[in-house]
Amino acid sequence: MRRSLAYALIPVTPAFWSANYYVAAKAPGEIEPHALALLRWTFALSVMLPFAWSAFRRHGMPSRRDWIDSFLLGGLGMWICGAFVYYGGRSTSALNIGLMYALSPVLIAVFSALWLKERLNLRQALGVCLAFMGVVWIVTRGAPLAIASIRWVEGDLWIAVAVLCWTAYSLLLRQRTSRLDPFARLSLITACGVLLLIPLTWLESQLVPGWHITGEGLWLALIAALLPGFGAYQAYSFMQAQLGAARTGVVLYLGPLYAGLMGWLLLDQAIGSFHFIGAALILPGVYLVTMPEAKA
Repeated sequence: MRRSLAYALIPVTPAFWSANYYVAAKAPGEIEPHALALLRWTFALSVMLPFAWSAFRRHGMPSRRDWIDSFLLGGLGMWICGAFVYYGGRSTSALNIGLMYALSPVLIAVFSALWLKERLNLRQALGVCLAFMGVVWIVTRGAPLAIASIRWVEGDLWIAVAVLCWTAYSLLLRQRTSRLDPFARLSLITACGVLLLIPLTWLESQLVPGWHITGEGLWLALIAALLPGFGAYQAYSFMQAQLGAARTGVVLYLGPLYAGLMGWLLLDQAIGSFHFIGAALILPGVYLVTMPEAKA
């Protein structure tokens, strides 16, 4: 039953994450990156805590190792993969962001096989390649040779660090097992991420001229908390516990498809033929990686 639910979450999780594209597009001028990350995870934590507390009472309070792991994972997942992406999005293009994030599932799949000893068979390797090609086709708008003329800027460094840290987060979440259930564990990781973000946001407020948060910025933080925060991270943690790091990581390839739909619905961005061609590569690729193994 739990494994069936994990498979059902495959198309849902990247839909939650796609809300972050909207938030990132609207955030400049409304809220600063660290403030957005802090409010996003503080709001998400307030939703998690009532449910997590009952889980802690059933299974016991976190151990010393749980706290250490949670501060490490909170730094990777809530601080760097939160604020750094918003910083990078201010100076780099969606093409660069899409291409760099397309590498993350590849890295997760490779290191899952090498480090976590998760088996990656020929069918799954083909699926990863197909999905990667689909992402490249979408983010280059059907002109993959445009990669050769990409202009790299400072924001790309922020995104590159975030991509590497997301890969590390995914692998460590799988490798560093815990007796806590996925919901309680993510709540603890989120709490540690919030504790790390508090002084960093204060420092940002002292260093950034004209630092402010508007009412629109608060709404954006709330959206980021409920969908790409609470919804996507909880689903991702649950899926990874059931399916493994490599299979779960590949759902990130669905991101550009949902981003295109989100842009069309909310940001008046057109959907082009390159979206459909990319989808024709991504969807079979994701299926090949995540489909259940045939029973003997």
